[in-house]
Amino acid sequence: MNVSISNTSEKPIYQQLFEQISAQILKGELESGYCLPPIRQAAQELRVSVITVKKAWEELERCGLINTVTGKGCFVAEFSSDEMLRIRNEMILNQMEIDISYYKSFGLTLDEVIALLKKIY
Repeated sequence: MNVSISNTSEKPIYQQLFEQISAQILKGELESGYCLPPIRQAAQELRVSVITVKKAWEELERCGLINTVTGKGCFVAEFSSDEMLRIRNEMILNQMEIDISYYKSFGLTLDEVIALLKKIY
């Protein structure tokens, strides 16, 4: 697990953790059965609060990316390639809805958004 926290980011730290770990899981970098570090250990290593890590782990579990086994830890869930693709697309679509709403608030048209996306991508 490779995580980089930015204290200057507008995103909350728990969301940074969630996004980075979920991306690693969905890209196959963290395989099924991989044991995430205990919450307290992760908090200490990342120099963040236990509550922050707990919130990120809870979000990972809510999305079905990890399973918690009482007394043993949190493990990356097993997925078929179809399940992994479904979860990835669902997460991307949710984020895109937020982003599109933001762009619409500036009055951007779909063509303008696509042009900007192409420029950045």
